[in-house]
Amino acid sequence: MTDDARFEDAHERPLRLKALEPDDLPVISALVQDAVFPVTEMSWLPAKRRFAVLLNRFRWEDLPAEERRGTYERVQSLLVVEDVLKVSSQGVDRRDTDLILSLLSLAFTPGEDGAGRLELVLAGDGGIALEVEALEVSLTDVTRPYVAPSGKAPRHPD
Repeated sequence: MTDDARFEDAHERPLRLKALEPDDLPVISALVQDAVFPVTEMSWLPAKRRFAVLLNRFRWEDLPAEERRGTYERVQSLLVVEDVLKVSSQGVDRRDTDLILSLLSLAFTPGEDGAGRLELVLAGDGGIALEVEALEVSLTDVTRPYVAPSGKAPRHPD
């Protein structure tokens, strides 16, 4: 009997996705659900109008294979939002450098002429709101997958 294929043996490529329309966003939102990141891994560059966060995201796209193998994986991914005019947060203490945040979803509320508000909804009633001139969100895997430290898939109460 042979073992299941490993990531190293496959020809999988890292995810590289972009949302330019509100209808594109649910795919990225689903893939970043339950991503965790230290508060220190968020960055807003006002001069470049760019907000970025380095996430440790659960590999939901590989869940059936992970369940068969009994090994769950995460991967570091860069979530980047362009054309950001303003950033605000609620329930996030940026001074607490040990704070780990858990991302639940992304939600976009359109405004006039393609502008709008992108919300990063966090566990624990926290959130980050980005006022954008236009919707442009990208998600790019930047490392190889690694075994999830918890050894489990994230679960949510029904």
